[in-house]
Amino acid sequence: MAVQTLTTSPVTREKATPLTGEELNKIGDIGRTELVKGEIVYMSPTGYPHGDIESNFSLVLKSFVRERKLGRVFGGEVGIYTHRNPDTVRAADVAYVSRERMAQVKSLSYLDVAPELVVEVMSPDDTWGNLMDKLDEYFAIGVKAVWVADPRTRQVYVYRSVTDVKRFTEHDMLPGDDVLPGFSVSVAELFATE
Repeated sequence: MAVQTLTTSPVTREKATPLTGEELNKIGDIGRTELVKGEIVYMSPTGYPHGDIESNFSLVLKSFVRERKLGRVFGGEVGIYTHRNPDTVRAADVAYVSRERMAQVKSLSYLDVAPELVVEVMSPDDTWGNLMDKLDEYFAIGVKAVWVADPRTRQVYVYRSVTDVKRFTEHDMLPGDDVLPGFSVSVAELFATE
């Protein structure tokens, strides 16, 4: 994702103070963005292969979670607060939040609780450095696992911290482990185009 930092907000403000997540939400649809330390960062739209893979993850996770009434699965760049004052709101491709954590949500806009699981589908212009920064933020707020899908290599990297990672190829089954006990899906199915 190509990023561009906006130094002035589309919202008229009298002084150059960091934008809050609530202010970002009130702006409305300004395209794909994240809020990083109070500054809007624009991201280029994803291509359809990215959207296809994101939908595959969302579909299999939502089906599993809904059938067992475990919580909620969100897709489509759901906003997650990873820092406050100044606010950072990251956009996750897919996120699973248990019923227990959903009961603690106070915000009416972006998630103010940590999902148990976040899925990030890499875009052609994503860098591992930027991704690691995002993972640091996710783990700092209490995310248990991050699945990073790399469409180029058709692999999924399961992070439990930035230094604890397992790699799954399209010949493997991706397990839910303790985050989603009993869940398992073929990695090849997640990258399937039909």
